[in-house]
Amino acid sequence: MTLAYLDHVTIHTANLTGLSRFYRDVLGLEDGPRPAFRFAGAWFYCGDRAALHLVEVESQPNGGRPRIEHFAFRAAGLSVFLERLRDHRVGFRVAVVPGTGNKQVHLFDPDRNHVEIQFAADEEADMTAFAGGGDQAASKA
Repeated sequence: MTLAYLDHVTIHTANLTGLSRFYRDVLGLEDGPRPAFRFAGAWFYCGDRAALHLVEVESQPNGGRPRIEHFAFRAAGLSVFLERLRDHRVGFRVAVVPGTGNKQVHLFDPDRNHVEIQFAADEEADMTAFAGGGDQAASKA
């Protein structure tokens, strides 16, 4: 067996509307088809793949449940993306990967899940973090 690619990430949330808004409006993922499960949720697509599954739960999961430290998307258009974050007042920080020069934008969704968006080394942009943002959660999402 050979693994081909990461199929999707699933997040349990008691804030389905807020998280849906964040991943659609801030990160730019597309709402897409989802099977008629017996529970509420949403699927978000990156290109033609359902990369993110949100599952609505009654109460917010606590620290005792398994947690992923972060998940990442590869992207292009660093300057446009950073402006989008600033427009939505989403805090972020940028790290440059030693050796490759790739740029990683680190941010948190409204449920405090750590998300990384990685850009190629040759992408240029004003990488100044949103004033007062740091790695704070999205305030408007």
